[in-house]
This record gives sequence, structure tokens and C-alpha cells, in this order.
Amino acid sequence: MRRLHIGRRTWLVTALVALTLAFIGITLASSRGLQAARVDLTADHLYTLTPGTQHIIDGLRRPLKLTLYFSEHATRDLPQLRSYEQRVREMLQEMVARSRGRIRLAVIDPVPYSDDEASAEGGGLTPINGGSNGERVFFGLVGNTVAGGEGESEERSLSIPFFDPARETFLEYDIAKLLYELDQPSKPHIGLISSLQLAGNAAIGEPPWAVVQQLEQLFEVRTLDADTLTRVGDDIQVLLLVHPKRLPDAAVYALDQYVLRGGHLVVFVDPDAELDTTPYVDSNGVTDDHNSDLPRLFAAWGVTFDAHSVVLDRSRALQIELAGTNLNHPAMLGLGPQELNHNDVVTASLQRINVSTAGSFDLAPTAQTRLLPLIQSSAEAEKVPAQRVLEAASDPTLLLQGYQPDNQHYVIAARLRGTFHSAFPQRAGTPGYLAESKPDSEVVLVADTDILSDRLWVEMQSFLGQPMLSAFANNGDFVTNLADNLSGSSALLSIRGRSASQRPFTRVRALQAAADQKFLVKKQELERELAETRQRLDELQKNGRSSAASAQQKSEIEQFQQRRLAINKELRDVQHQLNAEIDALGLRLKVINIVLVPALVTLIGLLYGWRRLRQSRSRPG
Repeated sequence: MRRLHIGRRTWLVTALVALTLAFIGITLASSRGLQAARVDLTADHLYTLTPGTQHIIDGLRRPLKLTLYFSEHATRDLPQLRSYEQRVREMLQEMVARSRGRIRLAVIDPVPYSDDEASAEGGGLTPINGGSNGERVFFGLVGNTVAGGEGESEERSLSIPFFDPARETFLEYDIAKLLYELDQPSKPHIGLISSLQLAGNAAIGEPPWAVVQQLEQLFEVRTLDADTLTRVGDDIQVLLLVHPKRLPDAAVYALDQYVLRGGHLVVFVDPDAELDTTPYVDSNGVTDDHNSDLPRLFAAWGVTFDAHSVVLDRSRALQIELAGTNLNHPAMLGLGPQELNHNDVVTASLQRINVSTAGSFDLAPTAQTRLLPLIQSSAEAEKVPAQRVLEAASDPTLLLQGYQPDNQHYVIAARLRGTFHSAFPQRAGTPGYLAESKPDSEVVLVADTDILSDRLWVEMQSFLGQPMLSAFANNGDFVTNLADNLSGSSALLSIRGRSASQRPFTRVRALQAAADQKFLVKKQELERELAETRQRLDELQKNGRSSAASAQQKSEIEQFQQRRLAINKELRDVQHQLNAEIDALGLRLKVINIVLVPALVTLIGLLYGWRRLRQSRSRPG
């Protein structure tokens, strides 16, 4: 019996050791071999790549190297940034797994005064202050092409200078855009058609406008002549049409077909282009109101635009200096975060856009397209005839006389999306003619040309004796973001903003809101009783200082004090009830996460093992 007992104990010890070794081996194997196998159970599939990103990764023509720089030590007291770094890293790992070896990822901690820190700065990353012990915090991505790849003779480098948690909804877009741009062999081509001198005049030494100079740093900008335009080339990835006036039919038809072929058009029109130098009345007596419109195409697209009306907004009026006096000009607007669409990648990070004598867009009743605002006025806006603005040029305060807000947010800039139909149905049968675009095509509309002018967003400053442009508004960033966004592939444009990984505690907020409402009711009740008691005391005092009155006053005061104590107790009970409900909710979540889910996983594993065991026993021999 003793020998049997020892043998059984030895067998149990051997079995436990074998199980432990098997568990360790399976864990190591699964952590390495099954790393790419993931199941995304988040409500909005935060960790699943969109089809647009998958298309970009699958179509990569050259190997890419990504380097994520994150200051691990400097962020030990910044839990929000550390949590977001994990989100960024998991997104990058998902892209690496999808690339089948075309993308390599390295993660580096650029400690202070190291070669890695110098490499991060040399790659274009922007550190922020506020890390532990005053250290600088790096949190950005550098992408490089690998020399020797298909069509690649030398390395190219692009970067995301800093991963701002406020842009988490556009995280996938920003990384996919970097991958797409790294994979392109040359700068995108931007076309420019304008009746204004945006490109400057080399003959007289007039430089291009600052917005064009900014575009030329990132794109190859080509100026097109509207008078000779018959077709917009397919190599033009974005076409900027600024202040179109009296365009020939051939040019309008070329724009029409460019949009229907999937071209990306940005239209800037204006009820009063202040930098239009055309005489109001020329030598032949022809009048020019300095406005612009695109009526034939707008009508075909279902858009309405009044080329003779200006949007005023007294709540967003810019301050100007006129004849030595500072005045608020209700036709010159400084539009901030509340008027910018922060759910759109173009305007998400912008803080201020300045416009002047701008118009607005709307949809026609029969429109089959959708208008997605990028820039709007406040609800304090009012539309007035452009002529009235011209008459008040010497005294803008006249525009405030009889001001009547329309209680409407006027759309100053927007994406127009949908299926576009040709404005030239009579040309059906012409070689290459298209009658309509693909679904979900897009045109961007801006009801102001002055938004491009230097005076509304940059000023000249001297730095070390050299002239330098300094931006005080985001007008240039708005145009660059538009060109950047639209010059990407259709796959890149299809990537919309995602939900944030930090989900709000909606149930807790609902409990707090209910408690706040109870507090408000009790507070109002207390204040009402206090006012009634004071009124009663005043009445008693008016009746004289008799002993009866004094006794009644004393009784009233005692009753009020007792009632106030009772109400305060009820307020504390409401708070205690709220805390109890939140604690109970937290306890339920802990039980689910710590006990129920692991138990359920264990049960499923046991059932799976039991089923496999039965199958193996049922097999012959």
C-alpha cells in the first residue's frame, strides 16, 4: 500500500510539472506565433483597419520603415499619454501584420542627450515640455522608404511630429496618409485657375500670395489658363478654381467633365472679392461688381449661392483700425472652434479662420447631393445685400443699424458630396462624354476668396534682419489641408474619423445628472422657503415689537432652522444614494470582469477540451 501511495504521489508531481511546462510552452508559442491573430470586440471596431487603409497597405510598391519615438521615462507621470501610446502602437502593429513584411516597425525611447534624441529631432519630430523632471517628451512617427525598393533610388522621409490625443479620431487617417505619401514617387500636381493674381507677377517682381508659396512647398502647382482650357488633365489631382468670372463654355465643360471623371475640385467664389482690381466701371461703361459665381455647374449640382449677398456676424466681428479708431467690422469675421467642423480631418486641428465679405451656400429643394459644412457663421449672423457693405466701407458701424439676426448658421465652406450630373446634357454622344459621376463623388465649395489673401492670416516680420511671414490665423493651413486631403487616393479619402478609445462612463454620468437634478430641486425649495420666511419676519416686524410678535418671530425662526436642517439632511442622503449606486455599479463591473468573464472563458476551454477528448476516444485504435 505504501509503495502504491508513493507511486501515485510521484505520478501526480510528474503530471503537475508536465502541465506547468506545457502551459509555459503554449503561452510562449501563442505570444509569438499567434500575435497577429486578434479578435476586435470593441463597440466601434477601433482596432480593425478600414477597407481604405487595407487597400493602401496592400498596394504598397516599396518597403517602408516606421520608427515610433516615445519617451517612456519622461511620461511615467502622464498616464493619459502612456495609454494613448499603447493605442498608437497597436494600430501600427495591426498595419505591420497586414503588410506581409512590406512595413517594418521599430519603437525607440529617445532618452535625453542620446543619439536617439538627435535622430528624433532630425526626423522632424516636435517634443513638448512637461515630462518628468522637466524632460522633453517625444511622441511621433518617422517613416522612411528603404533604398533599393521598386523605383526608389534614395531614401525619402516623412513624419508625424507629435501624436496629439485630441486627434485620436483621425489616428488611422494620419498614419495611412503618411504611408500613402511615402509610397508616391513625386509631389502631387495641383492645378490653379484664378482671375486674381495669386501666382504673383514675375514681370514686375510681385511674389505669389503666401498661400501659394505654402502650397508650392508640398505640391507641384500648375497655373492653367481658363481662356484656352478645353480639358483638365488626369494628372491634376486637385484643381483650385478661384474667383471664376465670365468663364468660356469650353472651360466650364472641362470643369464639368473633370468632376464627373472623379477629379477633385475646390471652388472659391465671392459676393465681393476685395482684392479684385478690375475697375467697377471700365472705359466702355461695363460694370463689374467684383463678385463671382459658377451658376451653370451649381444648378446641376443642386447648390444655391447668392452672389449679391454678404454674411454679417456681429458676434464674430474682427476689430480693424479705421482713421485712427478701432472698430468692429461685422462683415470681417474671425471664426473659431465653434464655427469649424472638428469632425472633419481638414478643420479638426484648426483654431481660427478669418474671412471677409463672405457669402454662403445652401441646397436647392430638388438637390440629390449632401452639403457637409466645414466653416459656418454663428447663429447671430444676418445676410445683407453686398451693395450695403460697399456703401458702409468708410463706417462699418452703419451695418449694425437695424441689425436683425437670422438665427441661422450660414455655411461658408463645405464639402458637396453625392452623384453629380452633367450641366451639358446636350453634348451627349460627344467622344469621352460622361453624364454623371460615381456615387459619393465630392467637390469643396468656399464662399470667400479673401480667405486666401495675406492680410487675413499672415504678417511680415523681421527675424535676424531677414523678412519672415508669421501666421496669426489658420487660413493657409485650411487650404493646404484641403489640397493634402483631396490629393490622396480614393482609399485615403474613404477613411473617416473613428471613435475615441477613451469611452465616457455614460451610466455614471446619468446617475450624476439625476443627483444634480435632485440637488437643484432641494436647493430651489430651500431658497423659496427662506424667501417666504424672510417675508414673514418682515411682516411681523412691521406689526411692532410686542412680546407676542417677538414670540411669533422666534417660533418662525425655529421652524425655519429645523426645516433647513431637514433639507440639508435630504441633500446628504441624495449624495449618499448617488455614491452607493456608483459603488454598486463598480462592484458589478468588477464581478463581471474579474469573475464572470474568466469563469466563462474557463468553462468554454473545459468544454472544448472535453469535446476533443471524447472525439479522440471515439476514434478506432
